[in-house]
Amino acid sequence: MSNKSHESDVAFIKALAELLNENDLTELSVKREYGEDDTLNVRVSRRGEVVTTQMSAAPAPAYAAAPAAAPAASAPSEPAEDPASHPGAVTSPMVGTVYMQAEPGAPSFVSVGQQVAEGDTLLIIEAMKTMNHIPAPRAGTVMRILIEDGAAVEYGAPLMIIE
Repeated sequence: MSNKSHESDVAFIKALAELLNENDLTELSVKREYGEDDTLNVRVSRRGEVVTTQMSAAPAPAYAAAPAAAPAASAPSEPAEDPASHPGAVTSPMVGTVYMQAEPGAPSFVSVGQQVAEGDTLLIIEAMKTMNHIPAPRAGTVMRILIEDGAAVEYGAPLMIIE
């Protein structure tokens, strides 16, 4: 691989680190194929603050690990109360994009203070072009909505609190 390819790989890895921060993700993993025997595997993680790069045609350049500082620098300190540990937390059953209403311009499925019954649709998570209705796991009152319409969520991320 030429030095020019290494420079574009570094720019690509930096863009992944920025994407990780902008979308509040904990990990990204990408495989880029340049040809039959020439690939680039990149994993950027916020949890362990790990950046791994593997290239099959040539060893990974030492400067490719520089983006590790970007996710770590903007990681906030642990909040005093973790919403995911709340007993009434409703967590995401999948990775996807959250939609709070059935279609743009329609009223939201739920709002803070609203009573919900078990099985009522709380929101939709789009995953792989499929709209998945997320039901209320129990009856109660929506106390907090922890995500915004159009936000990306990960598996296990707290969505709202129902008490």
